[in-house]
Amino acid sequence: MNTMDAKTYAAVAEVCRRLAGRLSDDVLGTVRENYAAGEFDLGDDALLLNLAYQGVGITIEEQTLMRTFLGDPDGPDLADVPVIAEVPPPSYRFSPGGPGNAPDPALADALLSAEAPAWRGRSLHRSWRAPLDGAPDAGAWTYVLRVAEGTDELAAFSGVTSRLWVSLKQKWPVEVIAEDSARGPYQAAALAAAYPVWHA
Repeated sequence: MNTMDAKTYAAVAEVCRRLAGRLSDDVLGTVRENYAAGEFDLGDDALLLNLAYQGVGITIEEQTLMRTFLGDPDGPDLADVPVIAEVPPPSYRFSPGGPGNAPDPALADALLSAEAPAWRGRSLHRSWRAPLDGAPDAGAWTYVLRVAEGTDELAAFSGVTSRLWVSLKQKWPVEVIAEDSARGPYQAAALAAAYPVWHA
């Protein structure tokens, strides 16, 4: 598959939102960047092989969504991913402030606030993510960038996270949510406990 229509691409973005906090940050970031770059086969492989490898289950609804965009929707790689009855609660606890030994987020706050308007940003929020049992990643500052309706969430994610890495050598998790997109439990929990960093 070399092209992807808007509806199919939206399904990719939705699956990525749903899997935040379930797949590891690095893997989900790679999946998002591959799809954003039009590398759909690489995106499929990174998504399916890591879901199976990390033992992350998906619901029937999520499996159905994936079938709408996978290059091989009936292939063995999707069949290898475990199916679960319902989406698990987030495996992190979020709070507005971090522990005493948390890194200073001031530089990341400033950089992401400066980048946000280029991606039709509406507001930027930050919370500290503390792992619970079974969490795939460690504690970290977690950002949620709310963007205008219809904004390409995957391209915005790729853009802001690459700037964060190139400019600051920092890799904080970032969730980009368009105003017309449904929030998953992870984004909702992060936003509910977030400190408001920037507003358009």
